[in-house]
Amino acid sequence: MAADLVSAEWLIERHRAPHTRVVDARWYIDGRRGRDEYLKGHVPGAVFVDLDAELAGPKGSGPGRHPLPLPELFASARARAGIGDGTHVIAYDDDGGAKAARLWWLLEHHGHIGRVSLLDGGWQAYLAAGGPTEADPVELSVATAVVRPGRGRKVVTADEVAALEPGDAVLLDARAWARFTGELEPVDPRAGHVPGARSSPYVNNLVNSGGRFLPDDELRARFAAVGAVPGARVIVYCGSGVTACHTLFALSRVGIEGELYAGSWSDWSADARRPVATGELGPRAPQRNRSQNERARFVSPPASAASLQRHRSAGGTSPSTASTWRPQPVKEGLLQVGHWIRWHMRVSSA
Repeated sequence: MAADLVSAEWLIERHRAPHTRVVDARWYIDGRRGRDEYLKGHVPGAVFVDLDAELAGPKGSGPGRHPLPLPELFASARARAGIGDGTHVIAYDDDGGAKAARLWWLLEHHGHIGRVSLLDGGWQAYLAAGGPTEADPVELSVATAVVRPGRGRKVVTADEVAALEPGDAVLLDARAWARFTGELEPVDPRAGHVPGARSSPYVNNLVNSGGRFLPDDELRARFAAVGAVPGARVIVYCGSGVTACHTLFALSRVGIEGELYAGSWSDWSADARRPVATGELGPRAPQRNRSQNERARFVSPPASAASLQRHRSAGGTSPSTASTWRPQPVKEGLLQVGHWIRWHMRVSSA
């Protein structure tokens, strides 16, 4: 089923419609609790789902920091949320759909019969459109939910990724650029990326960070630039299998049904037997969603294909973001590093 978006205006008019379930999937890496934010205000009638407890299995129950939940665990969470067959589910968060897309993917993977949508622009767009809110928790009658694991979205393992030969698949890394190159790793055991992967940060699926999705023609061009085109096998990973679902959603928008490496970098980097690559692979992805000041301070400017070719013709190698780092006074340098780590933990740790 194609990935579906609804607007804030659409939701304001229809959030109480029969057989419709609005789901609040807010989650944070910075210590805040999604349920606390939900209790401060949410879409009327929306039920809260907890990413750690309901959209992921217990730690150690599978590969990575957010293992896929066992079918019976997800069936229970889905029933508690009032999601039965035929329910139209609209999921939102306040991070451009980065966490809500995990629910979309799980429902599709488990063969949900019904429409599953993300709220384009999320909680911020809903408030900006003047949507009504409420703060009381929503208790629902338990729905009858049948899970059909494996009927929908595909999952691949670390061994399957390791066995890929050149040309077998396009492997996309949905984390931030600095984590891909290995300049920064705030969460996982080792820095870098899976050899052969291409950088495709999930935030670049959006017009701006935490905002609406790019138009489909821009998404199509963005993915084509890294070899992800209809007919190609495309596998996506991130830090722990959460934000990769955002890129899988965006791919589905343009007719590309990708596969999820569920354990993602947290799984791969934890195994010392697995090789790790650092630095760039091909022209770097443009940094669409950072301010100009952030780009200037922490990453190199985007390199065009023409500039890369001129550089290589002159006998150089692909420029590295590390080569643009300038020595800073100790105090200012520490402040910059702290800011960098906080920013990346906010947008790309999942």
